[in-house]
Amino acid sequence: MSSSGKERGSLVETHKGYDPRVIVFYPFIAVLLLILAGGLAYQQLWLADRFHESERKQNQRRILVPGPRGNIYDREGRPLVANRPRFAVTLYLGELRKDFRAEYIRIRKAYRAAGDKDVPTGAQMERIARYTVVQRYLDQVNRTLSREAKLDADDLDKHFRHQLLLPYLLVDDLQTSEYARLIEQLPVTSPLQVYASSIRDYPRGSLAAHTLGYVTANDALDASEDFPGAELTTFKMKGTLGREGLEARFDPLLQGETGGAIYRVDPAGYRVNPPLSKRQPVHGHNLHTSLDSDLQAVAEKAMAATELAGAVVALDVRTGEVLVLASKPDYSLLDFVPHLGHAAARDITERGAWLNRATHGLYPPGSSFKILTAIAGLRAGTIDSAALVNCTGFHQVGGRKFPCHDGHAHGEINLATAIEKSCNVYFYKQGLDMGVDTLAAEARGHGFGRFSGIEIPETRGSLVPDPAWRMERRSERWYPGDTANLSIGQGDLLVTPLQMAAFTASVARDERTTTPSILHEDNRVAQHSAPSGLSAGQYTALVAGMEACAQTGTAKVLQSAFMKIPGLRIAGKTGTAQKQTPKGVINFAWFICFAPTERPQIAIAVVMEGDTPGEETAGGRYAVPVAAAVLKKWDEKQKTRPVGMLPGFISQRPAVPERSKPNP
Repeated sequence: MSSSGKERGSLVETHKGYDPRVIVFYPFIAVLLLILAGGLAYQQLWLADRFHESERKQNQRRILVPGPRGNIYDREGRPLVANRPRFAVTLYLGELRKDFRAEYIRIRKAYRAAGDKDVPTGAQMERIARYTVVQRYLDQVNRTLSREAKLDADDLDKHFRHQLLLPYLLVDDLQTSEYARLIEQLPVTSPLQVYASSIRDYPRGSLAAHTLGYVTANDALDASEDFPGAELTTFKMKGTLGREGLEARFDPLLQGETGGAIYRVDPAGYRVNPPLSKRQPVHGHNLHTSLDSDLQAVAEKAMAATELAGAVVALDVRTGEVLVLASKPDYSLLDFVPHLGHAAARDITERGAWLNRATHGLYPPGSSFKILTAIAGLRAGTIDSAALVNCTGFHQVGGRKFPCHDGHAHGEINLATAIEKSCNVYFYKQGLDMGVDTLAAEARGHGFGRFSGIEIPETRGSLVPDPAWRMERRSERWYPGDTANLSIGQGDLLVTPLQMAAFTASVARDERTTTPSILHEDNRVAQHSAPSGLSAGQYTALVAGMEACAQTGTAKVLQSAFMKIPGLRIAGKTGTAQKQTPKGVINFAWFICFAPTERPQIAIAVVMEGDTPGEETAGGRYAVPVAAAVLKKWDEKQKTRPVGMLPGFISQRPAVPERSKPNP
């Protein structure tokens, strides 16, 4: 064999089908293949549900629609707050996708044909196209309704980018005639639709405005826990939120149940019909208040006639239900529909009309507080209802003379006459005899200085002062003159009209406290608390003085031809309190009363604020006529009411006998 042949044979013999050095890589390759296979299996099997859920979240959207709020009624089932339909013209932008695209192409061609060097960007042309298409639809609506509604380009762009799934509002709050005209002319398949929602309606205008409260728009609409799609991107139609009064306190009850739907969306964010699921909104629960809209209207009208600020509260003596809760100045609830404008809000602020004086107004009660002083002295044994006290026109306390309310000497008088004449001197002496601690404790025992317990918001600022409070708050001593002032309802003492009405109802029942309620129950059980602690003779003397006040005393204007209510016996007490202001001393006129004296059914507290420093704003002059108007209307309703509809409180004691003649 030649050398060349040997070389070729050697080459063939030394070539092998594998290289032993490669074998060491096989395990590594196998491991990598296993990892790849495991990863694929993990992605396809174990993470399939997660990917499916992620895809679902990306491709689905949830829309929430608020339910209508519940209505609010008075005690006789008459609506105070209801809902009315509100119609608006809306445009579903998601249905205009082809129109937007066609307009975009037209605009782009127009720019190219014009050879304009300043050509908008693609995004700008898309925005122009959307505006042009939507304006075209708005022009159609304007022609149909003879309106001149304008389109806001920025608002449209914002809606398109953030709320594409929601209908775009073109024209709001259509008149009934406009609604009918538009419905006739709009094709069923038109992207223009009339959207119906509900807004608050107030059949009685501003009646009981502070008590009812108002609503504002609420973007934070909530759905019930069982409503599906909580994990999805959610779009919310605007709901409402209760503000002030009953609307705020019972907002969870009045709120309707949220409805809505879940839709698929395409990659561009447009909605794909039909919805995957849908739930209709549910009307909220109705609220039945204890207010009597007839009495409320009369009270507000009488207050408005005085042109003074103030409050009126009337309670059902038997149950504590509130018949009247009025405050002036007030505001029109219609100004809050659909929302409160800046001018209206400024007007309310300038008039001081935001404050509900019935529940948040703090006033010294003046001489109306003498009824509490009388009860405290009778219980403590420092007052003998038959004993005489000599009123010389003033009472000396230390080095200061404290005058009687009218500056005149009443002479020798007993408790009933002191109440009838509203004698300061009598109550100065009795207050000093019993001491401030006894008087303050009695006031707190009758509910002053704390919340009344009514279901709507009220102030926590009512105050019954005493030496401990004075030292803690002001680091000052308490003097006998402070006790004298407290005994006639002056000084640092502050109460609300609601508290005074509850106190008056308690006196009418010969009990300690009354818890007022703004809610009505047809068969509410009669309210009772601890007895007053007065003997039958003491209670009779107290009520006799109050009745004399309404007949021949400081409230005798009730017997005038204009105010007299034949056959109705009234027990009452006037009061005039003062407040020092930078402009001078302002007076507050008070009147508390209950009727009929022999079988009490209604208790009333009225306070009217003077508006001129130094002017005599006495209870008999300003507050009594307001209470008289309420009593007259109440008496009229009683005479036409079926027997047993509103029973009076039946005391364990015999009815208070009618006075044959005024006290001497």
